Amino acid sequence: MNGSAFPIRVRLSATGLAMVCAFAGALPVRAQQLSFTPFHKNGIYELGERAGWTVTLAEGAIAPVNQYSYVIRKNNLDVMQKGALDLSSGSATIETKLNEPAMLYVEVAPNASPTAPPEASAGNPAPGPVARSQPAAPGRGSAIHLGAAIAPWKLQPAVPRPADFDSFWDAKLKSLSEIPIHPVLTPTETSKAGVELHTVKLDSLGSHVQGYLAKPAREGKFPALVIFQYAGVYALRPETVTDRAAEGWLAFDVDSHDMPPNEATGVGRSYQAIGNTDKETSYFLNMYLRDARAIDYIASRPDWDGKTIVVMGTSMGGHQSLVAAGLNSRITAVIVNEPSGADSNGDLHGRKAGYPNWPSDNPKVMATALYFDTVNFASRIKAPVVAALGFIDTVAPPVGIWTAVNQVPGPKEVIPMIESDHNNLTPQKQGAWDSRYKEVLALILRGGEFKPNQDPTGKVN
Repeated sequence: MNGSAFPIRVRLSATGLAMVCAFAGALPVRAQQLSFTPFHKNGIYELGERAGWTVTLAEGAIAPVNQYSYVIRKNNLDVMQKGALDLSSGSATIETKLNEPAMLYVEVAPNASPTAPPEASAGNPAPGPVARSQPAAPGRGSAIHLGAAIAPWKLQPAVPRPADFDSFWDAKLKSLSEIPIHPVLTPTETSKAGVELHTVKLDSLGSHVQGYLAKPAREGKFPALVIFQYAGVYALRPETVTDRAAEGWLAFDVDSHDMPPNEATGVGRSYQAIGNTDKETSYFLNMYLRDARAIDYIASRPDWDGKTIVVMGTSMGGHQSLVAAGLNSRITAVIVNEPSGADSNGDLHGRKAGYPNWPSDNPKVMATALYFDTVNFASRIKAPVVAALGFIDTVAPPVGIWTAVNQVPGPKEVIPMIESDHNNLTPQKQGAWDSRYKEVLALILRGGEFKPNQDPTGKVN
């Protein structure tokens, strides 16, 4: 799939420019520009292959002297290499080699050694065309970030699955099956023509599934699209499902919490820490069971077409989609963007972990996290999977996503976005995801078969 075919051009912020000016003296009135062109346009390299970037100055820019330093981290944790860019000739290179599968994370900064990237927020735009605009993460203005992949199709889990992983979840699913769904649907007004909208409340094990359901306002049986939501506590947008229903989907937008979909409060914003020392008390236990119950409900409806259930989401929505597919074999396609929840123990094994950012210094938390890690659900997935990942994403690091996808036994596809941080931080770099998910949804809606675009070795085409 699409890596960028064009150089990465980064304009320094006013802060970065001020730092350069302080050490360099006079500069052109416009901001200094650097261009980073990867040796491979898709940013993917073989084991032991020279990997890196050619760095060039914009035409007419004054060559700085010892003004940029860089650091390369393996899996955004262990420092592999540091250096300074000598741009006196107008160009320089950043390069390295690695004989193990990994993701490379590079930070280039003016006038000072780069620092570790800040923790980014896990809030994200909703999946699909209703993205919300959010500000860039603090502290990133004066630094440039680059990413590359080394034999990522060979990435494997950092730690084994718990021996009782399957028996634990199978027992929970059995208990869930003994709870009647008891759907309560409330008609809700919508301005979308030709669509019926309802709020939904379902009984689950220990909580309730809530959300918006929309369908075409006509008789018939329809393919189902279940959308799971990104991290945070907020009201859902009816348009997420009414727009899909207008296209012909039976669409269900599932709240991540036991909350009415039109409410923005009801659980603390640090919910990911609740009960995180025990698999029986983790907040994610009931969340995952609600996700499974949402699939049970869709499959019970007489207006479902009886064959198609697509799950979709971004960040924690993608995270929940992978889990739901691992818990329910009726799901027929998984479409996710920068899913969180992978590599929960990564900090202990040379990989920087991302959201839910469980503390790695607590052994009980780390042991519990393995029961909720998407890497450990992936081998249970029967449906084809397409997953987008950002090479410079620190909220949902690409090493974990690629590791999870590698565990999927069936067809799978990775969309590598080499210039993308998390989707809300670099929405302008989400083009490969935007075009591919729309293409896959349109194909499935027409009754076509989704065949991931990947060769048998696991390398992305």
